[in-house]
Amino acid sequence: MLFEPLQIGPVRTKNRFFQVPHCTGMGTLYPHHTAKLREMKAEGGWGVVCTELCGIDPHTDVSPFSFEKIWSDDDIPGLQLMVNAVHRHGALAGIELVHEGSAASNRLSRYRAQSASARPTRGMPTQVRALDRDDILEVRQSHRRAALRAKRAGFDIIYVYASHTLSILTDFLSERVNRRDDDYGGALENRARLLKEVLSDTKDAVGDQCAVALRFGVDEVLGKDGYGWQDDGRRVVEMLADVPDLWDVNVNNLDFDMMTSRFTDEGYQEPFTSFVKGVTDKPVVGVGRYTSPDRMVSLIKKGVLDLIGAARPSIADPFLPNKIRDGRIEDIRECIGCNMCLSMQYAGGPIRCTQNPTIGEEWRRNWHPEKIQRRKSDARVLVVGGGPAGLEAALALGKRGYEVALAEARDVLGGRVTQESQLPGLRAWSRVSDYRTYQLSQMQSVQTFLESDMQVEDVLVGEFGDIVIATGSKWQRNGIGRCLRQAFDGCTHEAVYTPDSVFAGAVIEGPIVIYDDESYYMGGVIAEKLSKEGHAVTLMTPEAEVSGMLRFTGELQSVQTRMHELDVRIASNRKLVSFDGSSVTSACVYSGRLHVQEAASLVVICLREPNDRLYKDLLNRKSDWPGLGVRSVTLIGDCYAPGTIAEAIYAGHRFAREFQEVQDQNEDFRLERIVLEESSLQQRCTTVPE
Repeated sequence: MLFEPLQIGPVRTKNRFFQVPHCTGMGTLYPHHTAKLREMKAEGGWGVVCTELCGIDPHTDVSPFSFEKIWSDDDIPGLQLMVNAVHRHGALAGIELVHEGSAASNRLSRYRAQSASARPTRGMPTQVRALDRDDILEVRQSHRRAALRAKRAGFDIIYVYASHTLSILTDFLSERVNRRDDDYGGALENRARLLKEVLSDTKDAVGDQCAVALRFGVDEVLGKDGYGWQDDGRRVVEMLADVPDLWDVNVNNLDFDMMTSRFTDEGYQEPFTSFVKGVTDKPVVGVGRYTSPDRMVSLIKKGVLDLIGAARPSIADPFLPNKIRDGRIEDIRECIGCNMCLSMQYAGGPIRCTQNPTIGEEWRRNWHPEKIQRRKSDARVLVVGGGPAGLEAALALGKRGYEVALAEARDVLGGRVTQESQLPGLRAWSRVSDYRTYQLSQMQSVQTFLESDMQVEDVLVGEFGDIVIATGSKWQRNGIGRCLRQAFDGCTHEAVYTPDSVFAGAVIEGPIVIYDDESYYMGGVIAEKLSKEGHAVTLMTPEAEVSGMLRFTGELQSVQTRMHELDVRIASNRKLVSFDGSSVTSACVYSGRLHVQEAASLVVICLREPNDRLYKDLLNRKSDWPGLGVRSVTLIGDCYAPGTIAEAIYAGHRFAREFQEVQDQNEDFRLERIVLEESSLQQRCTTVPE
């Protein structure tokens, strides 16, 4: 059923796997990167592969972020790279045209952001311009011109985008934003007028050859403060039921649409979107972080969806459809829902993934997610440490055909992944170790040794020519981090704990203060765990808000809400001063004013120290290496420099890819560069005054 073709307007997709539009952090500035990344999806079996947001004119400038743009004919060749790459594998290419409306930064173009009504801009002390009738006509004409360019570029599916509060069309639809009193405001029929006009314009311009898709957020997920799928959201679908050739439905709230596995399960959008198929006769695609083939088949059988949409699962495993087709379900790298992919988009960098270390490196490093070069010798490699870096290094080395021994001090593989996946909401993260552990179990060239706490003599007598140290890191108790530059008073007290203490099952007495200077997820999940165990918990941070870095993963609001629901007390803008076993003294980061709070225990989440003792011991014996046949000792992952799980996986993979390969620094940092045409230079020269 998943591999049956489906007609979408004038085009036909070969199967039901649909990579919906998703951002990459590359966009127009990196056309070869983008084309190769999308090509991997098509090669992996996705029947439809789409771009990310593609701005239609200079009013949709999103700098400093790098999205696609189709402002002029000059943008067509870069987009054609992606179209041709996708077509090579028999997939359809889709493009998501957008006018960003009030969400446009316009920092490059310096146009004033536009919307249905005046409102403050995002991030700058300026105001959005309310469109007049001439402006509205220009928006329609710009969208039509962009659609015609997309048709010339060869796209098969052309999107009208009205979702995620990132479109001028949703600005008009939403009563929260649209306060107009003309025929584009007031009643829903008026607020939907621009959407209907743009859809009609697009179908008129390209509908003879291209399918026209509508991406629509059916619910703002704001309760009574926004429209919902039971009222205006449903009415819009009913109003336009058979106008687009394809409905791509989700929720309008981007953070909820991209919600992590910490707060939602697979299929979490179904309560909002499942009504659509009952309203329209046109094909419907939806998302829900689907990785289970049985769940996918069930959705089609029940008439919920016609096409299985995916962004994050297609990033974690671009070859997911082919693996299902070939009956290799156990080989799927399932998305863990951590939003590392989204975080880089918000942070202003190219895409990354915890599960798939090759994403974004398809063109730059020529990394294929399913193919790797064969070994260069009969070298035997010892990997010490079975955490994420060590697991990935052993797996990739094994795929290359090297003989590998993986030694892990504990009685289970996974390292920090195994520990952290026991915390509230992080169960899906165990997929990182589960996938790699299973793959290693199928390899005859890789041997795993548990409960093997390797010392320097164990390593040097093991007859391994190449040694990889991936022994991770440990949390420090001294409070040194972004805020504190020296240890706080009382850091050696027996009631001072770290996340490692929590993982080890320490009995922590309340009331408890958690001092979080990492500002990532650890503080919030440990606060949740201890609160659910019945303790009074205060989450203290020197930042203005707890878990501040989760703004990049779209979880910030959800974390704040969860802490309030659990009655976790929030103490922001406070740095740790001392702990005496009965109270914590902190100081305001601005005024220095001291505050004393009762606490029987203190959990410190700040700096991690690399576990590099074995590496240093081996370096001290470097003079012995030649006589023992040791050629190299390499430090990777958290014991090189603590970071995210994604960075540890990447480090392990990169080591294995580059092992015994001749490295070209130019290839290592292969970049896309602007080339000035000679004709342009000549024209420039003629305009320079003598």
